[in-house]
Amino acid sequence: MKRLTFKERELVALGAAIGSNCIPCVEYHVPNAKKAGLNNDQITHAIEIAESVKAVPADKVLAKALDLVKNTEEKECEDPSCECREVIQPNDDSPCCS
Repeated sequence: MKRLTFKERELVALGAAIGSNCIPCVEYHVPNAKKAGLNNDQITHAIEIAESVKAVPADKVLAKALDLVKNTEEKECEDPSCECREVIQPNDDSPCCS
């Protein structure tokens, strides 16, 4: 099995650092990428790719959240002393991750 080169490891680490929004990791791996022989254009390109990969699921979550707001029915709480609103979810059979 072939091992990754120092350059390849730093490119992977940069992607992971951007994907996880980890400033200390970015601060560590950008200089390390330069030590590995990557130039500024290569590092910038790797960062831009990582950001675009990260943006896809973030954009999908945002679109889903906005769609749920738009397509969720609201009804008044039946307790006359309560000022809350009960929200009826369109699909209640999938639990939240928390």
